[in-house]
Formats: sequence, C-alpha cells, structure tokens
Amino acid sequence: MALLGYDAFGGGPRKVIALHGWFGDEKTFAPIYRALDPDAFTWICPAYRGYGASRDIPGDYNVHEIARDVLALADHLKIDRFSLVGHSMGGMAVQRMLADAPARVEKLIAVTPVPASGVPFDDATYAMFESAVNNPDVARGIVGFSVGGRLSKRFINDIALYPKKVALDAAFSAYFKSWARTDFHGEIEGKTLPVKVIVGEHDGALNADVMKATYMAWYPNAELEIMSNSGHYPMDETPIALATSIEAFLNK
Repeated sequence: MALLGYDAFGGGPRKVIALHGWFGDEKTFAPIYRALDPDAFTWICPAYRGYGASRDIPGDYNVHEIARDVLALADHLKIDRFSLVGHSMGGMAVQRMLADAPARVEKLIAVTPVPASGVPFDDATYAMFESAVNNPDVARGIVGFSVGGRLSKRFINDIALYPKKVALDAAFSAYFKSWARTDFHGEIEGKTLPVKVIVGEHDGALNADVMKATYMAWYPNAELEIMSNSGHYPMDETPIALATSIEAFLNK
C-alpha cells in the first residue's frame, strides 16, 4: 500500500497527527508551527490521497480511507500512541480514526470540525457545494460565508482556489460527498477521552450551536472554545492563539 505524503514539525517525544480540511493539504497547519514547542511535540501532517504530497496516490477518496491510510502511516513511523488534531473535514476523519483505533488515541482536538454525523444539507445547498469543484465563484462564496464575510478578497480567493492547485478534481468532489453524507456517530458516542472543540466566532456554518448538538452531546469529557476574531480557518486567521490553545490542552 502506498504511504501518504506528509509534512512534519518538531522532534519531541509526544506525537500529534493533524488532518487537514476540504480546502487544505499537508501545509494547512504550517502557520502555527512558529508558536509550537518543537522539543515537546512531533507533529505529523499528512495529505490525503489525491491532495498535495499524496496527489498521485489513487483511491476512493472517502473518510474511511483517510483513517486507514493515516493509521498505516503511524504504523510506518512507529507511532503507537498519539493525539489527533483535525480541521473541518479532518475533524470528521480524526473521529473515524478514534472509532477504528480507540486505544491509540490520547486526546482529540477538533478545529471548526464536521461532526461524525455529517452535515444535513438540503438538496439545493448540497448541489451548490457539489458544484464548487468547477465553479470558482461558488468556492469563493463557501469560503467567504465560512469566515463571516469579513476578510479580504485575496485571502478568500487564495483559500477557495487552493484545491485547484494541489488536488485532483475527482478527489475534491468525492471527499465532499463523503464528509457531507457519512454518519458513524454511534461508533464514537460516549468515548471518554479528553476532547477539545474549537470554533471561530465568525464561522457561518460550523458554529457553537452545531457543536453543542453533536460533539458536546457525544463526548462526556469534551470542552468547547469559541475563538475570538476567527472564522473557519483559525490556523490562518489567529495562528498564535490556536497553537497556544492546542498546546495548553495537550499539556493538561
């Protein structure tokens, strides 16, 4: 089996595996590196099949495959126990890893995440998201809404068009269908590991109310943080605050 490509930071004894979102790749968390402790933690940030450093690896492009591939990468790197960080679609994927290998996960941090129950889009909204692969204006609209319509056109354009630079259209399209329609929350409900959920105060969709109805209801040892001055991309919007929050939770 082909191994996923990945970015890495630090050389510390505690391992963190961080999974990117629909519009990202293995570089998603790079903006927070400068605020992380490289002597305490080693961060491994994979790219999914069809994206970034794994663009040339063919696949089915779904959340179950992500979990299997990342666990195989952890095995290859001889990482038995780890904490997980997942952004957006990656928030669903880290929960799939938890369902598949619960004994290996120390803590879970979900950043503006998709729930394990998927997203209940109506038909029109689903079709609109589905069209983003070939319609840059739709992609810009999705990103703009997710940051509260308050950030520069250049930033929104950079995020919205990034998949066209780093990902296969087929992968971008298939991953959407997977994270929108997959529901495995029954497999993770009641897990007692420490969980932190971080949402941006300006996120137009995956907001605190969504998290209270999902993550906070499912995990008895979960805490919720609303990050000020951020929307859906705190690693870009408030990187130092995000890094500080993550490390404080990991160090508890």
